[in-house]
Amino acid sequence: MIIVKELHKQFQDNHVLRGVNYHIHPGEKIVVVGPSGSGKSTFLRCLNLLERPTSGQIWFDGQEITSPKADVNEIRRHMGMVFQHFNLFNNLTILKNITLAPTTLKLMGEEEARENALKLLQRVGLSDKADAYPASLSGGQKQRIAIVRSLAMNPKVMLFDEPTSALDPEMVGEVLEVMKELAESGMTMVVVTHEMGFAREVGTKVLFMDGGNIVEENEPQEFFNNPQSPRLQEFLSKVL
Repeated sequence: MIIVKELHKQFQDNHVLRGVNYHIHPGEKIVVVGPSGSGKSTFLRCLNLLERPTSGQIWFDGQEITSPKADVNEIRRHMGMVFQHFNLFNNLTILKNITLAPTTLKLMGEEEARENALKLLQRVGLSDKADAYPASLSGGQKQRIAIVRSLAMNPKVMLFDEPTSALDPEMVGEVLEVMKELAESGMTMVVVTHEMGFAREVGTKVLFMDGGNIVEENEPQEFFNNPQSPRLQEFLSKVL
């Protein structure tokens, strides 16, 4: 579904991604871990062109999205993105937050978008919050709404950029629960996270990034129990 070839990203003198190559297949749950500054979030943000790669190519669903001819907005419709800090519109109700994109882009009529939104809210246990405003919600609730907002666009893949790192520890579980349920439903997911338990339990592949490249990748069992590179061994000894 996504092919990444020789991906480089530089911010002035800072060479953040150094020739990343990777393939993501439909239905895979790719979990990306690594130390701060290793390029994880930049890699994720390049996948939907929130960051423009300095060089290299990315294909999504058979189309080269790094080509100057690609319609970025059209591509992003099919890629849901969930951020660390929710990025909800504080002046709109929860229902409006969820229906805004599908109705503005004329993918659904008002009524269909509303019905869809209410169904999704029920799925994450927040049907009673449709008319509330983001300010009245806890961090965990806001993040569940942010996930629902992405799902309302019916994406082919969901990208998560450290979705639990801004949350109080007791709220982390409720967000990971929604993500697990999403994984079980067959959604293709790419998740940058520090939650090793989630990586072990939900990931089909875990990638370890360091110094702007993928140093090691494996199925969770092997990745955690039998790390090959000294750098990953050192990393895991500190976080597990």
